[in-house]
Amino acid sequence: MRSTWGILAVTLAIQAMISAAALAGPVLAPDVAGRIGTRAALVGVQVGIIYGAAALASLGSGRLIHGRGAVRTSQLALVLAAAGLSLSLAGTVAAIAGGAVLIGLGYGLVTPASSHLLAQSTPAHRMGFVFSVKQTGVPLGGILAGLALPPIALALDWRWAVGLVIALCLGVALGAQPVRAALDGDRMPGRRASSGANPLRTLLAQPALRGLALTSFVFAAMQLILMGYLVTFLTEGRGLSLALAGLIMAMTQGAGVGGRLLWGWSADRFASARQVLTLLAALSALCAGIFAHEAAGGGVVLLGAVSAVFGAAAIGWNGVFLAEVARIAPSGTVAAATGAALFMTYAGVVAGPPAFSYLATRFGYGPAFTAASVMMTLMALALLVGGRPRPSLRCRETPP
Repeated sequence: MRSTWGILAVTLAIQAMISAAALAGPVLAPDVAGRIGTRAALVGVQVGIIYGAAALASLGSGRLIHGRGAVRTSQLALVLAAAGLSLSLAGTVAAIAGGAVLIGLGYGLVTPASSHLLAQSTPAHRMGFVFSVKQTGVPLGGILAGLALPPIALALDWRWAVGLVIALCLGVALGAQPVRAALDGDRMPGRRASSGANPLRTLLAQPALRGLALTSFVFAAMQLILMGYLVTFLTEGRGLSLALAGLIMAMTQGAGVGGRLLWGWSADRFASARQVLTLLAALSALCAGIFAHEAAGGGVVLLGAVSAVFGAAAIGWNGVFLAEVARIAPSGTVAAATGAALFMTYAGVVAGPPAFSYLATRFGYGPAFTAASVMMTLMALALLVGGRPRPSLRCRETPP
């Protein structure tokens, strides 16, 4: 199977399951925390561990992908996630933290592997849309976790809910086996792949890749700020009920899914990736600014509408970013370049929410969202004045 859509189906399923595994902890935190005698707020530490481990794994992903194959690497990622969830079943803080490390190591391998596969099969004029469709696996995994796990935990026990995710991860890993031989035909077993040996050097040697990596740091920080603090802002800062805040959060996530598809299609049809990212940074800056202004007032309809636009912009950028990395990476280095760029992305995930939390706690939501707006405004200006046109032809991911 070498068709774009067949490979997309495989990578989408893998992305959705690894995302569900990473989000199982946050979704089940209120139930698990009460049963093991800790605070649900500590889920933030678990998320930080997951993305910290993912950042490290992404750096070594290129060598593993070229040596073992992208499908085999993805299968390994799902097995690592299943092992991490299995460890967490012990129900202790140490076991959950150790499990988070394993989940994060798996999470960091999946996107470079899928980029390697999609870069081989996707025509240049479809890359933005195809990569964006694949990235919808992240919110789809979140929807799966959010809809399926809490009812199971309430009806049975949180361990049954985690067990379901373990079974699905292993099932998807096993389901990918029939296509492994065809899709991993370019692997180089027993040979050290030069493209994966120095991923940061690959990144730093290309000014355009460096710029994209720094862009992803800022966008990832903004995305996690929105996803992590929207409900808290709406309930604590604006006095909305938890049910209404949850509804707005769901609408925001849905807008993020739609945004990923719209922006990917737009980057293929109407504008360059840099122009699309500039627009998304400007929209994020505007929405954060409105949140800052409305921190002490404003209607529910306005907050809901702004949240939807915010979600479409701040959650919808990933596919455009990953497609552009694949386009401009030197021949044979898509996996390594993606892994190195994601190192910066995950660093933004780890750094952004704590910085926002400090500002919100110390000064209030208004100043915190003002700072976020300024950050995204500077990002938009940097993208507007500091870019170079993308290459007209995509570099195929062919091992050297």
